[in-house]
Amino acid sequence: MPHDRLRELPRIGPVADTHAHLDMLDDPPGAVENAALAGVGLIATVADVTEDAERTFEELGGWIAEASGRLAARRCEGVVLPDVRIVVGAHPHNALAFDASALARLRELAADSRVAAIGEAGLDFHYDHSPREDQRRAFRSSVRVAHECGLPLVVHLREAHAEGRAVLQEEGVPDAGCVIHCFTEDASTALSFAEMGCHVSFAGPLTFKKADTVRATVSELPLERILTETDCPFLAPEPYRGRRNEPAWVTFVVAAVAAARPEPAAHVTRVLYENARRLFCGEAAGR
Repeated sequence: MPHDRLRELPRIGPVADTHAHLDMLDDPPGAVENAALAGVGLIATVADVTEDAERTFEELGGWIAEASGRLAARRCEGVVLPDVRIVVGAHPHNALAFDASALARLRELAADSRVAAIGEAGLDFHYDHSPREDQRRAFRSSVRVAHECGLPLVVHLREAHAEGRAVLQEEGVPDAGCVIHCFTEDASTALSFAEMGCHVSFAGPLTFKKADTVRATVSELPLERILTETDCPFLAPEPYRGRRNEPAWVTFVVAAVAAARPEPAAHVTRVLYENARRLFCGEAAGR
């Protein structure tokens, strides 16, 4: 994103992108730099053990260092780099490849101090890129690893919310927490997960012109159960729908949540950030 476009972003204080794929971006350091300039204080980036999770672990420090150098070169005094954490797991699309070796890699990588959660795991019955039985097996294994490691679980569900909820009820929601990511369903479905102790995370679709059902969902959920994300490079929010998404654009999602809520916008923004810091960093917001 050109730097002059940063002026178009909502200026609303520290915000969190709780689900990004930095490794899929053409310029991860540039995305981190833009996020810092946009006031993003936390990014959770996903690494998939059935693909090249090791790349994120090996290159993340370099991405952050390069972003810092770019900011220094531009003399951006007072700009704070986001805290970048890793979510490691296996997407349901890749469940067929989530074998014993991948499970062992997941357990090994989960011990890294930068890992904030297990995921994204779950069920995708829309595409069925992996057989459903393999998806179910991988999902249950991921829930169990989250329990073992004392980490939150990030869940992907598409056309499988009822079964996903049943799995979480049977296996137990991890004590450290659970996120139903990129939520686009109705309020009753969201509330059923919130009542189990899950957070519900919203991305760019919340901003789409015809997303009245999703905005109604945001208005009915307890504020302390809501998170924001980009799922970049996918699902860019309005006004950039159809373009390649990046963490800086989570500001549009936060603004859309605030617009849908009865509380003052500053209060909503603060609580959303605290929710993310508490879940992914084990602390209240203190930036």
